[in-house]
Amino acid sequence: MEEDTDYRIQFSSLWFINEHVGFQGTIKSSPSDFIVIEINEQGQLVNMTIDEPVLVSKMLPEMNNFAKKPKLDLQNLPFEDRSNQEVNTLAVCSSGDQNHQPDSEKKDTIDDRTCKQEEKPAVLSSLLDEKTNELLNQFAYDIKEKWNSRTESIEPFPEFSLGRILDKNQRASLHSAIRQKFPFLITVGKNSEIVVKPNLEYKELCHLVSEEEALEFFKYLDAKKENSKFTFKPDTNKDHRKAVHHFVNKKFGNLVETKSFPEQNYNASNPNIVITVRFREKTHKCGKRSLPGCQEGKIIHTAFTLRKENLEMFEAVGFLATKLGVIPSDFSYAGLKDKKAITYQAMVVRKVTPERLKNIEKEIEKKRMNVINIRSVDDSLRLGQLKGNHFDIVIRNLKNKINDSANLRERIWEAIENVKAKGFVNYYGPQRFGKGRKVHTDHIGLALLKSEMVKAVKLFLMPEDSEDPVNRAKKYFLQTENAKGTLSLMPEFKVRERALLEALHRFGMTEEGCIQAWFSFPHSMRIFYIHAYSSKIWNEAVSYRLATYGSKVVKGDLICLDEDIDEHFPNSKVHLVTDEEEAAGTYEIHQVVLPVLGYNIQYPENKVGQWYGEILNRDGLQTCTFKVPALKLNVPGCYRQILKHPRNLSYKLMRDHDTDVKMQGSHIEEATVSLLISFDLDASCYATVCLREIMKHDV
Repeated sequence: MEEDTDYRIQFSSLWFINEHVGFQGTIKSSPSDFIVIEINEQGQLVNMTIDEPVLVSKMLPEMNNFAKKPKLDLQNLPFEDRSNQEVNTLAVCSSGDQNHQPDSEKKDTIDDRTCKQEEKPAVLSSLLDEKTNELLNQFAYDIKEKWNSRTESIEPFPEFSLGRILDKNQRASLHSAIRQKFPFLITVGKNSEIVVKPNLEYKELCHLVSEEEALEFFKYLDAKKENSKFTFKPDTNKDHRKAVHHFVNKKFGNLVETKSFPEQNYNASNPNIVITVRFREKTHKCGKRSLPGCQEGKIIHTAFTLRKENLEMFEAVGFLATKLGVIPSDFSYAGLKDKKAITYQAMVVRKVTPERLKNIEKEIEKKRMNVINIRSVDDSLRLGQLKGNHFDIVIRNLKNKINDSANLRERIWEAIENVKAKGFVNYYGPQRFGKGRKVHTDHIGLALLKSEMVKAVKLFLMPEDSEDPVNRAKKYFLQTENAKGTLSLMPEFKVRERALLEALHRFGMTEEGCIQAWFSFPHSMRIFYIHAYSSKIWNEAVSYRLATYGSKVVKGDLICLDEDIDEHFPNSKVHLVTDEEEAAGTYEIHQVVLPVLGYNIQYPENKVGQWYGEILNRDGLQTCTFKVPALKLNVPGCYRQILKHPRNLSYKLMRDHDTDVKMQGSHIEEATVSLLISFDLDASCYATVCLREIMKHDV
C-alpha cells in the first residue's frame, strides 16, 4: 500500500525482537487475502451466527403501549408517506423506521393515520359541549384572521377558557386534541381549568417558514413521538437556514436539536440543504401518565455484525447513516478495521429497530457491505470492548531476502516459530497514521491537543500531489477557503470531508467555526486523531527503550503484575522496578509496559521517563493537560505492553492452484507459492506489525 516515504523510513527504523533472517512477500494483493474477524468479549468470532430470534414485540414494547394512548392517537403526520417528489418540496415529519417501508406496509400506515385524523373532532366533541366547541372554533378563527390582517393590534392577546375539567385524563386528552387540531394555539392548565391562548412562537416561525411547515413542526413537537424527526423544506439560503437554526434552538433547544444535511440528490446544480430536527435523548422521557411498560429514557439499540470489503470504515458508517436516516455518531463500535480487507466487526446503532436495519440489506450490498446477527440490545458499544481479532492472511510472491541462498521453506518455518515463541514488538501499525504523503493523522492530533483548531482543519483538508477529484477539491479549498465551492467539488463518498465542509460553510472558517466543524464528527472520530499522536509517541518511546536497555528489565521500568491485562488497567497495578529486582532478574521483558500519553499516567523513572519529557517539550506540550474542553475530549492515557504474542497461530504453503506444499523437502519455486497464515491477536494489536516481525520486511 502506498504511504508517505518519510514515514516508511521511520517505520523501517523500528526495532525487531527476534534475530532470524526472514523472507519477502506481498500482502493485501486483494481484499480477500486479508480477512479480519473481531473476537467479542465472550471469545466468539462475530461472524458466527447468533441463535437469538428477533421479536418485534420484544424490540419496542413501549411503542405498542403508546399507540393506545389518546394523546398519541391524535397525531397528524400527513407528509411522511408521500412520493419522493412531494418529499422534496414539503416539510417532512418521520420516525426512523417508516421512511423506507415496503409499499404494502406504507398502505397500512396511511390507512391507520386516516383513521386517527378522523378521531380528532370526535374527541373534542365528546369532551366539550356543543356551544364550547363552537366558541373554541370561533376563537381559533379570530386569531388566524387577526394574524393574517396587515395591521398589528396593540391590544393584549386574547385568551379563551374551556372551564374546569376535573378528570385529569380528560384534561390530558383535551390539551393534546386542541394543540394537534390548532397548532397555532397553546393550552395552559390553571387549577383544573384549561385556558387557550395564541401560540406566539408559531407566529414568529411563520415569518421564517411557510405556514404549512410551521403547522407540521408544532404538531411534531406536541406528539413527542419516540425516535422521530422533522425536516424543513430544502433551502439554498445559508443566512435563512441560520435564522431557522437560531429560532428552534433558542425556543426549544432544551427539547430538540437541529442539524443541516445535504439532500440525498445533492449536487453542484442542486445545492439544497435540509434542516432536520429531532428530540434530545436526555430530555425526551416517558411522561408521568405513561402506561405500565414504558421505560424512562429508553432508547432503541440494535446490534449487528458488519461485513465490509475494500471500504474505509468511516465511509461505511456514513453510508449506513444516510440509508437509515440517522447520523454517524449514532453508531458505536469496538475498534477500527482495515480498508483493503474483508472485515467483520460488531456494531450498535441507536434509534433504529432490527426490522428497519433488515430493510436496507439489499441497498448496502451495492457498497460491498452486509449485515448479519441483527438483534436488540440494551446499550451502545465502546472502543476496546472486544477480546481481540482473528486474522486469515495470504502472503504472495514469496522469496528470499537479497543475497540469501538458504532454503526458503526453512526460512519461513524458522521465522514463524521464532515469533510464536518470543513474540513481536507491539508497535502501532502504519495504518494508524494514514496513508497520506504530506499529512498523517498524528499531525492533526497534535494540532487538536494544542487547540489549534483552524490548523487542524487545514491539515485534514491538505491535498496530496495527485490529480484525482478529491485532491482537486482540497486544492481548491487550500487556495480559496471557500467551503461551499469545495463542497460542490468533493465526491459524495468522502463522507467525513463533506461533513466538515458543510459545517464550515455554515459556521465560517474562524476558530469557533472550526470547533463547530469538528463537532460534525462523532466523538470516537475526534479522539481518534489525538490517539494517533499518542500512538506515534509510544512507538518512538518503545524504540528508544529497546535501543537503550535491550531486553533486560532495569530499575525504573514499569511493569504490570497481572497475568491477563489490557491497556486500561489502573495506576495501582503499575509497579516501578527496584535496584534489587533488577539485580535479581525478578521480571521479564514481556511484563514491561510503557505509558500511552494522557493526564492519568506515570512515567518510567529512568532514561525513558526523561525521554518522554524531552519529546513533550519538542512538540510544545510542556503544559498540556490532555484535555480539549472545546471539543469535549479527555485523554486519560493508558499502558501498553512492549511485547505481544500471537495466539492460535497456524500456517501452510499453497501453490497457486490451491494445493498444499509440504514444509519439508526440496526448494519451492519462488512466486508460485503463497503462505496462508492464521492467528489471533489481542485488541489494539496490529497484524501487519506481527507479519513485519515474522518476515523482517515492511509490509
